[in-house]
Amino acid sequence: MAQPLVGSCCRCYSLRGGSIATGILGIVLSIISIILIFTVRIDFKTILMDWLPQNVVKIIYALNLVMTILISLLMILGVVKKNHIFMMPWVVLGLMLAIGLLISVIFNAVVYYIDGFVLGGTLWLVIGLIAVGEYLVVIYVYLWCVVYSYFTTLKNENDRGRYAKQPYRR
Repeated sequence: MAQPLVGSCCRCYSLRGGSIATGILGIVLSIISIILIFTVRIDFKTILMDWLPQNVVKIIYALNLVMTILISLLMILGVVKKNHIFMMPWVVLGLMLAIGLLISVIFNAVVYYIDGFVLGGTLWLVIGLIAVGEYLVVIYVYLWCVVYSYFTTLKNENDRGRYAKQPYRR
């Protein structure tokens, strides 16, 4: 049986409440990001398909964010219904996103180095790994740990039966 990584959210809220708050935060941030994608003038680039027009890249990002909203809604539904199966897509894709954020920071630094901007690459690497890593990625990973802990708690309950007592050990 997998054990929860944390016992509570921020030491004062339950894992259930932290999981619901994480889902709501994901939905709100995705909606804000969709609005910003289509209202702010930013040149978006993709790693492998840099030949795509900007409108297509914006649509791809928007579809990705819509999928994030749907997965977050599914996770909230799983928390409310106490069904760990509904939470599984968020848990799996959340871990992949944390790894993707780290790869993105490293990739952008390498691109700066290749283009000859050594100072820009170094700043991106340092600020990206410390500031982004310390604030965004670390907070994201902690919230993932909260959801994963509630996921394992629900899974353990479902495996042994919801009303079964903990096994007595001497």
